[in-house]
Amino acid sequence: MRHLAPYARARTALLLAVAGATLAGTIAVAQQPGGLFTRAQVAAGRSAYAEQCAACHQPDLAGATDAPALTGASFNAVWGKRAVASLYSKIHASMPYGRGASLDDATYDAIVAYILYANGAPAGATPLDRQATTLLGAVASGKPPADAFAAAPDATTATGAPAGSTASQEAQIGGAKEAAPANGPGGAAAPATSAGFAAPGQKVKYADPGRFVLPSRPGLSLKGAIADYRPVTDSMLRDPPPGDWLMFRRNYQGWSYSPLAQIDTGNVARLQLKWMWSMPENGTMEDTPIVHDGIMYMWGVGNVIQALDARDGELLWENRLGPFPTSAGPGPSSVETRAMGLWGTNLYVNTPEGWVYALDARSGEEVWKTHITDEKPGVGRSTGGLIIIKGKVIVGMTNCGRKGTPDHCYISAYDAATGKRDWTFTTVALTGQPGGDSWGALPDDERKGSETWIAGTYDPELDTTYWGTAQGKPWRRDERGSATGATDYANSTLALDPATGKLRWWFNHAPGETFDLDEVFERVLVDHGARKSLYTIGKAGILWQLDRASGKFLGATETVFQNVFTRIDPVTGRPSYRDDVVKQQSDQWLASCPGPEGGHNWQAMSYHQPSDALVIPLSQSCVLMLGNGSQVYYEMPGTGGNLGRLSAYRARDRAPLWTVQQRAPFLTSVVSTAGNLAFVGDFDRVFRAVDVRTGETLWKTRLGTTVQGFPVSFAVDGQQYVAVTTALGGGSPQLKPGTMLTEVHRPITGYAVYVFGLPQAR
Repeated sequence: MRHLAPYARARTALLLAVAGATLAGTIAVAQQPGGLFTRAQVAAGRSAYAEQCAACHQPDLAGATDAPALTGASFNAVWGKRAVASLYSKIHASMPYGRGASLDDATYDAIVAYILYANGAPAGATPLDRQATTLLGAVASGKPPADAFAAAPDATTATGAPAGSTASQEAQIGGAKEAAPANGPGGAAAPATSAGFAAPGQKVKYADPGRFVLPSRPGLSLKGAIADYRPVTDSMLRDPPPGDWLMFRRNYQGWSYSPLAQIDTGNVARLQLKWMWSMPENGTMEDTPIVHDGIMYMWGVGNVIQALDARDGELLWENRLGPFPTSAGPGPSSVETRAMGLWGTNLYVNTPEGWVYALDARSGEEVWKTHITDEKPGVGRSTGGLIIIKGKVIVGMTNCGRKGTPDHCYISAYDAATGKRDWTFTTVALTGQPGGDSWGALPDDERKGSETWIAGTYDPELDTTYWGTAQGKPWRRDERGSATGATDYANSTLALDPATGKLRWWFNHAPGETFDLDEVFERVLVDHGARKSLYTIGKAGILWQLDRASGKFLGATETVFQNVFTRIDPVTGRPSYRDDVVKQQSDQWLASCPGPEGGHNWQAMSYHQPSDALVIPLSQSCVLMLGNGSQVYYEMPGTGGNLGRLSAYRARDRAPLWTVQQRAPFLTSVVSTAGNLAFVGDFDRVFRAVDVRTGETLWKTRLGTTVQGFPVSFAVDGQQYVAVTTALGGGSPQLKPGTMLTEVHRPITGYAVYVFGLPQAR
């Protein structure tokens, strides 16, 4: 396997990702009598941090997902020897994440002051000097004062509610009602829908019936009355009707493939927009439209669930589950839900906050809800969607197993009829369990991570469900304390009994991972005669093939340039790391190709059954990584500046079939069809159809903002359609390459679902 010198000569572009400012108590304290900032700056910084930073870095600066901690030992080793000016420069250039230098100077001053204060630096009478050469270790003890993480003062007291907040929205609606004559019985007014307008038959109290308002009241805002609804059965999930899209990637095997062929290579150039529907803004959306018998179900920001007529986009019902966004703009990678599911007469939703809901698919009314951690404070989110197997709703977990807590991550199953929890499977190997010795001598309470933020797949014949897991935490091995141990079951494929949650086998793809290169993504199940294979690809860009009955390693193929592994054992599949990775130190730059954007990420591959082709969206960027904070991104060697790549491989032997590259990364999964087409969208707002046999683009259009999510194909009344969403957020695949794509301009609004079809015959 190939290597990249740690200081690659490739054309560079900086992504000073999340320049944390943390100092632990091991640094000697030499306080300046006057302090480096004022208490007024701390107060302003507390509010600015809460608005601009806390969604990713957490209110207590502890970090989560893509955002490293802004307190703790890892940053101490790096930043204790660096100047305040260096910290300010990095935060100014890179924060808020993906929108560096977008705030005014006074706000950056205040945020830096607050971070220093939260790490024990004293306030004084002199405002922050952005050019100060004082070493951080000389002013910050690493011991936060008692009020460091207190909530910011209520913004509504003196200045009114922040724009977009619940209080602000209620004020808008209330003001409109006060100024308008009542037009309903007794002056009653029905709430507006998320589109902001009255739905058919609603009585509203606005002087202007078309007045736009921001909805703020949770609950069923429009009750549906869908007649002749056909319940979804287990047999339908095993063999979906050709025109439906009932689950995450359409079938249990995770193919993202439609058997519809009305739209094909010969007529795809005639595709036209049939309808579009605007979705709630101000967050992250990576949605999968779910379609059954001509009804489309959508998840929107703020857990706004909507049923639409798939023929024309008419709203049928809406339930605003909440909570709603509290700030404007794209959200972090912890506030989306990638897919819902159908079973019986219910629609099932797992929300980012860890709630699992059953809603009546006909009316939108709540049937039951339960929390995956019984509402344990600060623990348990769920972003990956769900899978329903034999009346059990199975979901994964994120925001779990944080250092300093006894909690662990787990996969859990719930009775689809009642919401009662049936089982949990803890995704780290504990003492005495198979793989338990892979964590060395670490106590069980210190074995962390292994989140599951992509829903699994299922083999009905083997009656086994397959899930991928993320890396151990902290993700740097020298901070985990596990030495070179494999840290099972992190970065693994897990094969579980769906009835009990019992582990049948596991395979660790990246034992001892240390670069934030997790292997959590889709598991695609394909048969070639008697051979039952499982395919998956993680951030390192390795396409893995396993025997899904036994977990035996069958082969691996590099899809993009990588310098993380020096070799993969051809028999066992165990990879070996570079020596400098094994011997890493916190205050050391390490090169990683791919970087944490991932050679592959949540944008799922498609298996095109007629040609036995796996069509995979890939990304091509690298990183120099310092400790657990700063990252310097650069273009992958040999790519000519093309960050986006779409490649096809023959599934049987993983042989490459074709590759196309472009400047912009692909930000959707791929959906392929029996019409020999593959559809995919990108960072630069382009949605396209390619010939699945050659990669040639046959049709494309440009949409309102980044094309992001999981496109689907469905049929209503004999007409085939293709649906795709546009949105922002999207985590590493969207944020990390952003600073290398300064020539690409995207609106910060435009969340919507678009539906395309062929012209109707006249």
